[in-house]
Amino acid sequence: MNTHLQFEVARWLEQDPDERTRAEILALQQTGDDLELAARFARRLEFGTAGIRGVVGAGPGRMNRLVVRQTSAGLGQYLLAQVKDAKTRGVVIGYDGRNDSCQFAHDAAAVLTAMGIRVRLTFKVAPTPLVAFGVKHFNAAAAVVVTASHNPPEYNGYKVYWENGAQIIPPHDAGIAACIEAASNTVIPLMDLSEATKAGLLVWLQEDYFQTYRRAVTSAAELNNVGKLADISLSYTAMHGVGAEMAETLLHDAGFSRVYSVAAQRQPDGNFPTVAFPNPEEKGAMDLVIAEASKQDALLACANDPDADRFAVAVKSAPGQYQMLTGDQVGVLLADHLLRHAPANQKLVGNTIVSSSLLAKVAFAHGGHAFTTLTGFKWLMNVAQTLQTEQRRFLFAYEEALGYTVGSTVWDKDGLSAQLAFVQLVAGLAASGQSLWDRLEAIYRQHGFYLNEQISIKLNENTPDIGAGLRATPPSHIGGVAVSEIDDIQSSTRWFADGRQQTLDLPASDVLIYRLANGNRVIVRPSGTEPKIKCYYEVVTPVDDTETLTQVQARARALMDSFISSHQASLPE
Repeated sequence: MNTHLQFEVARWLEQDPDERTRAEILALQQTGDDLELAARFARRLEFGTAGIRGVVGAGPGRMNRLVVRQTSAGLGQYLLAQVKDAKTRGVVIGYDGRNDSCQFAHDAAAVLTAMGIRVRLTFKVAPTPLVAFGVKHFNAAAAVVVTASHNPPEYNGYKVYWENGAQIIPPHDAGIAACIEAASNTVIPLMDLSEATKAGLLVWLQEDYFQTYRRAVTSAAELNNVGKLADISLSYTAMHGVGAEMAETLLHDAGFSRVYSVAAQRQPDGNFPTVAFPNPEEKGAMDLVIAEASKQDALLACANDPDADRFAVAVKSAPGQYQMLTGDQVGVLLADHLLRHAPANQKLVGNTIVSSSLLAKVAFAHGGHAFTTLTGFKWLMNVAQTLQTEQRRFLFAYEEALGYTVGSTVWDKDGLSAQLAFVQLVAGLAASGQSLWDRLEAIYRQHGFYLNEQISIKLNENTPDIGAGLRATPPSHIGGVAVSEIDDIQSSTRWFADGRQQTLDLPASDVLIYRLANGNRVIVRPSGTEPKIKCYYEVVTPVDDTETLTQVQARARALMDSFISSHQASLPE
C-alpha cells in the first residue's frame, strides 16, 4: 500500500462512526487487499444533480454514515452562503425503507442542527414526493431525501431539493460538491438529536404533516374535475417500499373501495425479498401485482416504486390477461385527460427529449403549450417554473421512465398523485361507457400511431470518441430515408438538411437527435466512460380508417425493427 493510500485509510478510520464499515476497512487491511482499498479510496462518490447514490459500504466511494455526514456539512455550508435566512427556513429531511436510510437521515440532521440550521425530520419512513412537498409548504431552504429509489437492495442515496421545491440543477450541484470536498478535510461537529429537539433546532414531522400532504392532494383542482366516476377495481403493490399507506388512503378518499394490495410486498423491507430489482420497468417486477389483479378480476394492476415517486400500470386486455402500458402511453393519456378538463389558463405541459413527441400534438389539439427539456425531472420542474405565467400555468409533465407530475402540489415526480389521476381517468371513461383502450385508440387515430423504444448498444472497445465520430460524419440518410434535421445539444445547434442553422434553448449535453423526413426520430446519447451508446427510437405512422389498432401496431413494429437495424448498421464499430 502506498503512503498516500495509507494516510487516507488512517484518516478515514479516525472519523468513521460506524463499527460495521470500520470493520470492512480493517478486514481489507488484514487480508492485504490493496486493490480493493485503492478502489474504495480512488474517488469520492460524485455529487451531481441527483445528489449522490451508490452501493452501501466503507470508504469515500461508497454510501455510508461518514459520507452522509460530509455531504450534509457541505450542503449546510452552501445553503448558509447562498440562501437568505437558511438557518431559520431550515431543511426538510425524510427517508425511505432501506436498511440504512433512517440512520443516514438522523446523521444528516445531527450535522445540520450543529450548524444552527433548523431541521424538520419525518418521524417515520416517508414517500419521496411527501418530502419534496415540504419545501414549498414550509418555505424551507432545501430538502433532503435519503433514498435509492428503485435501485437494487445494496444501494442507497441522498437527494437534494432546492428552495423552489425542485431537484437541484447547475450551478448548485457543483457548488455543493465543492463544499463537500472542503468538509471532507475537516472534523464535522454533531448535535445530539434530543438536545437539538430541546433547543428548537429539530422539529419532528408527525402524522399531522402526512395528513397535510394528503389534504393537499385530495383538494388539488386537477384531481377534482372529472365528473361521474365508476367504482373500478385495481390491485396495488408498494414493491416493499413506503407508498402503500398513503396510496391506499388517497384512493379511498376518492371513492375507490375495491383496492387489493399485494400483502407480500406491502410493508417496507430494505431486503426486497420478493423482487431482485425493485423497478416496475424490470422484467418480472410486476408479476405479483398482476397475479393479484387476475385473482380479483380487477381492471388495473398498479405499482409504485419503493420511494413512491414513480407509477406503473398494467391494464386488463382480456379475461385473465394484462398488458403493461409504457411510460409514454400513460403520459399521453394523462395529458389528454387533464387538458380536457383544465381551465384555459392552465395548459402548460412538458416532457423530456427522449419521451414521445406525441405529447406536443395532444397539447396543441387542446389549445395547450408543450415544452421539452433534457432528461430528468430536475429539468422538467425547473423549466416549468420558468415558463409558467398567470395566463399559462403549469398542468402536467412526464418522462418515459414512469415519472409524472400532476399540478404544482409537488415540484417533482409523484407516483401517488399520478396513480390517483390515472385511476380517475379510467373510472371516468368507464362511467361514460368507454375503455382505456378506446381512448388510446382515439388518440392514435387522431394524431398517428407513435411507437418508442430504447436500446443500449455496446460498441467495439477500440471505437474512438463516439460522439466526435458521429459529429464528424453526420448521416444524410438512415435506412434510405433522408435526415431532415440534426440537433446537437452539445453545441446547442439545430442543423437543417438545406444548410440552415438554428440555436437551441437547452443546456449543453452530449446528445444528438436525428429527425427523418418520414417523421421518425432517433436520439443518440454516447457514453463518456465506456464504448456504448443509448439510442431512443420513435416511429410515427398514420392510422388508416380500415385498419384495426392491432394491425397498426404490427405494422409499426415492423417499421421499428427495420429502423433500428438500419441505424445500428450505420454506427461506427
